Amino acid sequence: MKAVILAGGLGSRLSEETVARPKPMVEIGGKPILWHILNIFSCYGVNEFIIALGYRAEVIKEYFLNFYAFTSNMTVDLASGGTTIHRGNAPHWRVHLIDTGLNTQTGGRIKRVENWLGDDQTFMATYGDGVADVDIRALIRFHESHGKLATVTTVRPPARFGQMILEGQRVQEFSEKPQTGEGWINGGFFVLNRKVLSYIDGDATLWERDPLERLTTDGQLMAYRHEGFWQPMDTLREKRLLDELWASGQAPWKMWT
Repeated sequence: MKAVILAGGLGSRLSEETVARPKPMVEIGGKPILWHILNIFSCYGVNEFIIALGYRAEVIKEYFLNFYAFTSNMTVDLASGGTTIHRGNAPHWRVHLIDTGLNTQTGGRIKRVENWLGDDQTFMATYGDGVADVDIRALIRFHESHGKLATVTTVRPPARFGQMILEGQRVQEFSEKPQTGEGWINGGFFVLNRKVLSYIDGDATLWERDPLERLTTDGQLMAYRHEGFWQPMDTLREKRLLDELWASGQAPWKMWT
C-alpha cells in the first residue's frame, strides 16, 4: 500500500521556519518532520510514498536526491575526487516526488497524484506536518472491516496551554499539555478507496470541505478513534514541544528502532 503525504502548503503560521523551506522540512531533533512521518508508516510495513509537492518543492527533492549523503558516513578522496558513501542501515523506502502546483488545495493535490497510485484500489494519505503513535495496521484492518470508501483517524485536540485545577488560590492539579476531553477532530492518517477521487473536482478543492462533507452525506466516511498521542506542528511553540519530546528520548511517535 502507498501513502500520499501532503507536503505543498505555505506553512504561513510557522513563518519563522518556513521562509526558506517547506514545513515538512522543518527539523525535529535534527531530522525533517517528514522523515519522522515516513518512519511512522515504515515501521508498519508501508514503504512506498507519494509526496505531493508545492511550496519550495526543490528543497524536498534535494533532500531525497542527497538522502544517503545527508544521513550516512562519507569518505572523500581529495586526491582523486572520489566519494564513498557508507550507507549503513538505509530505509527501504520508494519515494515519488510529484509537483502538484504552488496554489493547489489539499483535495487537488490528492487528485493530481492519481496516476501514481498504479493499480492500487486502496491508499493512505496524511499531512506532512503532524506525528502520532497511530497503529497503522489496526487502522487498515478497521478500514477493511467496514467496507466504506474512506476512513479518517479522529483524535482529541491537544490543549494549546497548560491546564490547572484550583482550590481557592491553591493549585490542586497541573497538566502542562493535556489532550482536551471534548470532541474529536480530523487527525489525518486516512485510508481511502480510490473512488474518493471522484469526489474531488479540481485544484481548488479543499479535501476537508466538499469531499469529506459529501462522503459523510453518502455514508461513506468512517472514523477510527485514536486515543493516543497526536500532535500537529502549526506553530513555533508546537515545534519546540516536539523537539523537547524527542530530546527526552521518550517521543511517543518513535515506534521504530
